Amino acid sequence: MEFFRIHRTIPFMRHALVLNLISLLTFVAAVFFIATRGFHLSIEFTGGTVMEAHYAQTAQVEEIRSAVNSLGYTDFQVQNFGTSQDVLIRLPLRAGETSSSQSETVFGALKAQHPDVELRRVEFVGPQVGQELVHNGLMALLSVVIGIMLYLGFRFEWKFAVAGVLANLHDVVIILGFFAFFQWEFSLPVLAGVLAVLGYSVNESVVIMDRIRENFRKQRKASVTEVINSAITQTISRTVITHGSTQMMVLAMLFFGGPSLHYFALALTIGIWFGIYSSVFVAAAIAMWLGVTREDMVKAPKKDDPSAELG
Repeated sequence: MEFFRIHRTIPFMRHALVLNLISLLTFVAAVFFIATRGFHLSIEFTGGTVMEAHYAQTAQVEEIRSAVNSLGYTDFQVQNFGTSQDVLIRLPLRAGETSSSQSETVFGALKAQHPDVELRRVEFVGPQVGQELVHNGLMALLSVVIGIMLYLGFRFEWKFAVAGVLANLHDVVIILGFFAFFQWEFSLPVLAGVLAVLGYSVNESVVIMDRIRENFRKQRKASVTEVINSAITQTISRTVITHGSTQMMVLAMLFFGGPSLHYFALALTIGIWFGIYSSVFVAAAIAMWLGVTREDMVKAPKKDDPSAELG
């Protein structure tokens, strides 16, 4: 399906060097901010107190946030849990306070607002659990990267596998760089968003690579640069439809999903736009510089194949 068709090939690779230099500078800046500023980790990673409260009526999440905020907490989370009457509150550790004293103070503030509120559960999440989550998250990220490289190498060619993985790592590091620079809260939903961006970005790269392989078969006299330019031009309409519809859904989560989905949607938004950019300019350009050729993408017919003489 196409919204439009561009009849003239756009010379994307003409500007590949300049755009990849910009990407390199952005990547280096992201690594710098990650190394120097670090991440503002949520309590899933750092440890804290988790409270579950139940209301007789629908819980007013904004009122609950105001009550917790009035106690001097800044890095906390309040969200519905299961039903509209159940609320989950996550509190960071504070010096001089225990998990028990935190829960009593916060529950007192909630009780002053709504006397019918019930405290169902209080748990302490220790830093050891956070370390385990960090380790598991990094292992999941590594597994995804290895899986993507094996898939691209099997389906296409090692040059495209290397190009695809570098482009995907480019997206991930830049997302993490944004979170490090602005000190946005890095939580488990954000980590899930980063992993989703990896799959989303590689999908766009595969579409372009597949069209490049197809054009190598059709455009036998065209140069590698011309084949890549035509492949990207031919997939623009599909890119607009796919990414445009996805971005509308993500923006709905960003603006109307509340604080619990805000940073998850923000990570996806950054990933979608940089995923388009990296698939077009980073992955394709790196493959071109690695010397991908028609012979790499199209297997030569066997000598005893009758169709070989027709090629």
